[in-house]
Amino acid sequence: MRLKDYFKGKISDNLLKYIPSSYEIIGSRSKAVAIVEIPCEVEHLKYEIAEAIVKINKHVKTVLRKKSGRQGVFRIRDYEILWGDPDTEVVHKEYGYLIKLDPRKVYFSAREGTERMRIARQVRPGEVVMYMFAGVGPFAIAIAKHQPLVRKIIAAEINPDAYRYLLENIKLNKLESVVEAYLGDVREICPKWYGTCDRVLMPLPKGAHTFLDVALSCLKPEGGVVHFYHWSHENTLFRDAEKIVGEWCTRLGYKYKILSKRIVLPYAPRVYKVCLDFFAIRN
Repeated sequence: MRLKDYFKGKISDNLLKYIPSSYEIIGSRSKAVAIVEIPCEVEHLKYEIAEAIVKINKHVKTVLRKKSGRQGVFRIRDYEILWGDPDTEVVHKEYGYLIKLDPRKVYFSAREGTERMRIARQVRPGEVVMYMFAGVGPFAIAIAKHQPLVRKIIAAEINPDAYRYLLENIKLNKLESVVEAYLGDVREICPKWYGTCDRVLMPLPKGAHTFLDVALSCLKPEGGVVHFYHWSHENTLFRDAEKIVGEWCTRLGYKYKILSKRIVLPYAPRVYKVCLDFFAIRN
């Protein structure tokens, strides 16, 4: 049942149009957290909205209301607990693998599960993958589970809480022999692997472009694939990202070819998280 259907006939049509049409659920059947954005027009109904979410989704033990956008280097939000257990640590399940996290401490989007699998399906046996801004490691887990013959995944993360969960998730999914995790800034971590990687993941939509020099330097001499994420307005959906990639590749002496363009998620009204997959090789 949708939230709007739950409230239909219980509140006026003028208010009904402001009831959230969607919300995110992170976790499993045993325990999940729901995250909802509530417009100011129905602020006075926030507890009723939380109660409705729990009634519709019996496995939800906590309802969090977004109080801010993603903030700071660690990309986390401020939340208000509207209902339930203040312990918001969960184990999220998708495509047969497990991801342990606390959404109040780390960045994670359950809605990107399809994108994670899209990337995982591209990885070939024997590849070395550089995973920048790794968070709790969902792309690494997805890749290693889907492609067990991947040679190595190097996961770098700067948030200590996310790094702790990254280590737990590697163990939880029994991937210690495949995924190497490092805490710190990618500019300090990645140089050790310059010239050794077949593929580079950059799943940081805000500011990833400032690290394209690092990503390109990680690629093998015979070239490799970069997955570059960016925020774009619908009027310049892929043009901004293509321009940024083109400028960096030209400046650093790389030939490149765009392999695919994809809208990943809506971020704000008329603003989207997009991904460019491109192959690059030094001239």
